[in-house]
Amino acid sequence: MEVARYWRTTDQRYRLTGEVDTKTGQTFVSPRGGRKAEPKQLSGRGEVYSFTTIHAPPAGFEKFAPYMVALVRLDEGPLVTAQLTDVDEAEAKIGMKVEMVTRVLREDGDDGRGMLVYGYKFRPVWGVRDDALKAQFVDAAKPVANGNGYHAHANGNGKHAPDLVAVGN
Repeated sequence: MEVARYWRTTDQRYRLTGEVDTKTGQTFVSPRGGRKAEPKQLSGRGEVYSFTTIHAPPAGFEKFAPYMVALVRLDEGPLVTAQLTDVDEAEAKIGMKVEMVTRVLREDGDDGRGMLVYGYKFRPVWGVRDDALKAQFVDAAKPVANGNGYHAHANGNGKHAPDLVAVGN
C-alpha cells in the first residue's frame, strides 16, 4: 500500500466512517461520487450475514491462514467484508452479533520490516453467557516477547494470537 493511500484511508480503516445520502437517507461505507452526502460515524456493530474460511490465501496473507472472512450487515444497514477474529470456526454462525476491532491486517514487505497495515476486523459481541469464551481470548491474553523487540500475545489455550492489538470491554 502506498503511503499516501494509507493515510487517505485511515478514517475508513480505523473508525469505520461512512456517508449518508442527503436525498435518500441511505448509508454507505465507501465514498461514492455524484451525490450529496454527509459524513457519518458508524457504530461498528452488526451481525454476520455470511462467512467462509480462507485456506488458500492471496499473497501477503499466508501467515494468517486459515482465517475467516464475513459479510457483516452493520446496524446502519450497509454490508461490509471483513475478517472475523477471536472466534473459532465451529462457533461462528450466521446472525452472530459482532463488533468492530482494530487489528493488524497484513505487513507490507517480505523481510519482516515492512509497514504494518491496520484495519477493522469483527469479533463476537460477548454477553453474560459467553464469559468462558471471552476469557479464552481476552482475560488470559498475556504479552510474550518474540525475540525481535515486539510483543505478540498468547492466550491461555496455547494458541498464538499475533493480530491482537487492543481489547475493548
